Amino acid sequence: MMRIRLPGFAPLMLALSVAVMGLLVVMPLGVVFVEAFSKGLPTYLATFQDPDAQSAIGLTLVVAAISVPLNAVFGLAAAWAIAKFEFRGKSALMALIDLPFSMSPVVSGLVWVLLFGAQGWFGPWLQDHDIKIIYTTTGIVLATVTVTLPFVARELIPLMQDQGSDEEAAAVTLGAGGFTIFRTITLPNVRWALLYGVLLCNARAMGEFGAVSVVSGKIRGLTNTLPLHIEALYNDYDFVGAFSAASLLACLGLVTLLLKTILEWRFSSELSVARRR
Repeated sequence: MMRIRLPGFAPLMLALSVAVMGLLVVMPLGVVFVEAFSKGLPTYLATFQDPDAQSAIGLTLVVAAISVPLNAVFGLAAAWAIAKFEFRGKSALMALIDLPFSMSPVVSGLVWVLLFGAQGWFGPWLQDHDIKIIYTTTGIVLATVTVTLPFVARELIPLMQDQGSDEEAAAVTLGAGGFTIFRTITLPNVRWALLYGVLLCNARAMGEFGAVSVVSGKIRGLTNTLPLHIEALYNDYDFVGAFSAASLLACLGLVTLLLKTILEWRFSSELSVARRR
């Protein structure tokens, strides 16, 4: 393939790309940290000593700790079924997995309110049995699981389809059982893609705002996650506190980006080796 060299045009496009990234990404990120430390380190640290802030951070970690493993298990099962087997309804399952990508997070949260809210389909029955879902950690977990559902599955499906099922078929002929095949062949072959999907799922779970804001009730100290706590501080004109809490999310995002880059490199290297076999 002949390459067209554009010595004058390429540097211009590179400069434009760097300028846009600096304006849209680097500058806002810098503003977060500048505002967070604008009144000094003691004031910055005092933000995280507030009981509401500690509750928000703890709830965020709890929700992520529950949601991510659930989606990892579902993603593994769904990807294995879709990539390795043919069955009726396969296209419908793939469409349902992609649905959260095309649906507003606010709508995702509203669905749970319409189902389990006081005026929802199951609301009266839940009230009669003293079961609370909306405005509790359970509702937040349900909303978070919904919006993060596709991340693990969508990372695993293309890789499993590319790998094929020859190794699994060979194991079956040797008498291996289904769980043994999955544990010794399928899972090791997709471990880096699984970690990559889990990383993306965890980042979205900790930073989710729209769906969680609908089902949480925004009760300070009880159902406020860290993104909702940031909004509450900003609405109270506590700008330093809001940016301090936002800097924590920003740091989590930077760590996620670093790990994502490492996993992408490791994942692409392993995939290229697998393709050469």
